[in-house]
Amino acid sequence: MGFFDLLAEHGMLVTKRKRRGCVTTLSKHRYKKYPNLIKEFIPLAPNQLWVSDITYIHLQKGFAYLSLITDAYSHKIVGFYLHCDLSAQGPLMALKMALKANTTIENLIHHSDRGVQYCCDVYVNLLKHNGVKISMTQNGDPRENAVAERVNGILKTELLEDKFADFGKAKTAIAKACSTYNYLRPHNSIENLKPVEAHQKEGTLKKLWKNYCKLKKEKEVIME
Repeated sequence: MGFFDLLAEHGMLVTKRKRRGCVTTLSKHRYKKYPNLIKEFIPLAPNQLWVSDITYIHLQKGFAYLSLITDAYSHKIVGFYLHCDLSAQGPLMALKMALKANTTIENLIHHSDRGVQYCCDVYVNLLKHNGVKISMTQNGDPRENAVAERVNGILKTELLEDKFADFGKAKTAIAKACSTYNYLRPHNSIENLKPVEAHQKEGTLKKLWKNYCKLKKEKEVIME
């Protein structure tokens, strides 16, 4: 009997943890995938860069899927839509909401992952029709879409319940959460302003938090 067989017999092997959520990015498809246009790019005004993402919402039975579009400068959620499946309809409705609320866009970049919802013809055509440049992540690293990931985290950990009884209750709660996020929640990354306040400004917004990873690296260099 081998070592791992012996561990298994006594129930001492670590079992593989089951995925608690679900996969929202389906990147194996026939559509064109666009390059990342925002490496080292720092927006200095609203409507220069929008970041998009899809996150799952737990229901009593199954999941719903929340599409979000956030302005990377102000961190304001400019478009959102909860849909019952992972079709392009959810992201498309969120994009239409964002475009309707921001009619004077120029030189705007739309950044997303390479999921089929963002690459499909109907979504890409709407971006091009409105003169929006298309940018996409090149791998699965969350840091390539950090602002979108951060917004998802705030909504789900601070403003939304872990699980909703049904789709209708989730939809109502999400509308309220997005309003609370935009109008009431200040952010250290935008001078402790609320997103709707930051969305009216231009120029560099000071970050009021410390980058502990950067400080640690600098300390290591000094010690060497």
